[in-house]
Amino acid sequence: MLNKLLILFCMLLGLTASAQTDTTEVMIDSVFVDMVGIDTTQIVVGNNIITNTIALKPLFEKMYKLEQSKQGKINIVHIGDSHIQADLMTGLIRKKLQERFGNAGCGFTFPHSLARTNGSYSVRFNSNATWQSRKNISTIEEGMNAGLSGIALKTRESFVVELNVRDSAYRFNTIKIITPKNRQSFDLATSSKTIVLESTRPKKITHKIKNGEVLGSIANKYDVSIAQIKKANGLKSDNIRAGKTLKIPTSQMEKKEIKRSEFIPLNLSSDALSHYYYSKDPLSKIYLLPNKGEKEYTLSGLVLEKDDAGILYHSIGVNGAKASDYNKYPLFFEQLPALKPDLVVISLGTNESFDKMPVVNYMVQLNTMIDNVRAKNPDVTILVMTPPPSLFKRKYPNTFVAGYAKDILMQEAVRNYSTWDLFSEMGGLFSVNHNAASGLMAGDKVHYSKPGYEKQGMLFSEAFLNAYDNFKTNRD
Repeated sequence: MLNKLLILFCMLLGLTASAQTDTTEVMIDSVFVDMVGIDTTQIVVGNNIITNTIALKPLFEKMYKLEQSKQGKINIVHIGDSHIQADLMTGLIRKKLQERFGNAGCGFTFPHSLARTNGSYSVRFNSNATWQSRKNISTIEEGMNAGLSGIALKTRESFVVELNVRDSAYRFNTIKIITPKNRQSFDLATSSKTIVLESTRPKKITHKIKNGEVLGSIANKYDVSIAQIKKANGLKSDNIRAGKTLKIPTSQMEKKEIKRSEFIPLNLSSDALSHYYYSKDPLSKIYLLPNKGEKEYTLSGLVLEKDDAGILYHSIGVNGAKASDYNKYPLFFEQLPALKPDLVVISLGTNESFDKMPVVNYMVQLNTMIDNVRAKNPDVTILVMTPPPSLFKRKYPNTFVAGYAKDILMQEAVRNYSTWDLFSEMGGLFSVNHNAASGLMAGDKVHYSKPGYEKQGMLFSEAFLNAYDNFKTNRD
């Protein structure tokens, strides 16, 4: 940890304002930059380690038992902001950890498309209804309580929601439905079933008149009277014309088939935190339906699990979110135990920095969030990622995230969590233009490109697995 702090202190020496970020709000336009050109400044990269790994010992013990026995599941929950919502970094971490310890499933998922926002590629959702949504970044509104997904999703309409797993590696055996107060607002169906209804109706007979035919000969052919034919066709005389069509009355009946598609709800089980369905055969598609006993339907999220032992890496992110946004919704923390977290990873700080939140205020919110997680999950281990480097207005180095990173590292032992210093691993304070030139940044110089997030995921996976291997080496 001492080496990590020294690197951070060196980065901060070039900025006169950085020494005041713990107590003073620094105006974006007034950030002082060293006269050395940013594009030519040497980029200092960390040594890609997780610090204070003693805090992860309970988790590593579980991982060791999983690796030895090939039985059981380990749940890792990664919580963050827009860097996490798209599941690019976390998707790669999920893949790397599951390659080593086994694929126990996709984990937590949410129909972001129904909330008109971006989400993971792995699972697609479609619905015929309109859904109301509200993110946890918004002010609290009665009846729109953001739970485990960080987004409230609600409708009063009759609906069908189709869940379709795009990646065959994440076909599932168990699906869990998480709702406020664990209400059974939803039913499930694996497919639509064609219902055939049979009935009888009078048989319809028509006759096209040929040249030379008269009503008498036609009546004799069908064993009916001339009067019956005239009545059925509204004829006032016996005169008929070739080429016309007559309705022939009959007492005969015929069968009629009516076909319609109908969803047949499945039998759900429940526990204290979810309703769930288990299928012996792996599924890639399922339908959510309204429970007919409900008038309003609110979904907090879904969990997809396989029968296989291994890792479940749950990703939860909300564009624009801060630690304070999660903290203001108790339902988020009440529902978190539904994921049975062994490790919670927290990746926040970017949005706080663009609010120019002083370091001390950010740390209060971060520590409150950690306390809220532990209050509902007393045995969980915690890992905090420092926020990545970014620029204000695409020009000025973000000194706030540098300050957050320093204090996150400073208090890790006291607060009993581990840290992975993403800020340093991506090059630190003056790295953004270099990362952008390498194709790792988005145009806003705040977010990263797909290759940039995947690089972050790769680096974290390497650091995490190295920390675990070091634990194994020294275990005895």
